[in-house]
Amino acid sequence: MYGGLDVDDIHTKKGLEVGQKILDYMGSTELIANLFRISQTEEKLRKDEVHDAKTATSVHYSVGREVRGAIEKIGGTMPEDLPTPEKSIQQIEKEQMARLKAKAKKGKLMLDE
Repeated sequence: MYGGLDVDDIHTKKGLEVGQKILDYMGSTELIANLFRISQTEEKLRKDEVHDAKTATSVHYSVGREVRGAIEKIGGTMPEDLPTPEKSIQQIEKEQMARLKAKAKKGKLMLDE
């Protein structure tokens, strides 16, 4: 899905430090594309009754190419060209929880938050 880039290439392109995980530094568009690729790969592996690693790897790359092609066809931004969020999903979650706890202590927490 990343046009031939491997995990190390993606990690470098995103400017991530050692120990930072790629999935933790994806914006919603990139994350959704990856989740779609993963779900469609799982479906194809199940449907085609694939049980060996070599075929599964081939299916994985094939589905990734198809997803990339769809992104390109509709004029979307390629995954490797999407901006890297400044904060990881864990950092954002921690900040949100702190904000909600502070609101709860003040008695101003809304039920839909």
